[in-house]
Amino acid sequence: MKINKEAWRAIKFLLFSMSAGLIQTISFALLNEFTGWRYWPCYLIALTLSVVWNFTLNRRFTFKSTANVPIAMLKVIGYYAVFTPLSSWGGDYLSETLHWNEYLVLFICMFLNLVTEFLFQRYVVYGSKVDNREPAKAKAATEETNR
Repeated sequence: MKINKEAWRAIKFLLFSMSAGLIQTISFALLNEFTGWRYWPCYLIALTLSVVWNFTLNRRFTFKSTANVPIAMLKVIGYYAVFTPLSSWGGDYLSETLHWNEYLVLFICMFLNLVTEFLFQRYVVYGSKVDNREPAKAKAATEETNR
């Protein structure tokens, strides 16, 4: 069974994001259970840890990009400048005011982050600069020669 390149890219992003989600969930749970803090600081710290992990892995292995790292990071920071306040305030409202379960709110935010971040990174951060790392170029050249 052959999976097209974009489907495989989405699967890799999902798998790396699951590892980041594990980091986020564990750090959120530790902060939530042992600090007595409100939802939002626990969420914000956990989100920051997972973003650093996820950006690093996905830039190298999912998007295989040599795009200027500082510019790519600034674009991702721009995404999170919008996503983080919305998800922090919304999550805090849902958990603290409406008394939704903190973990349900966390997983809803994580799902929204997964979908929107993949689309943002694929089409805004990396765009046409995917698969341009040297190993990816060499592999693409080999595949082209074998056709």
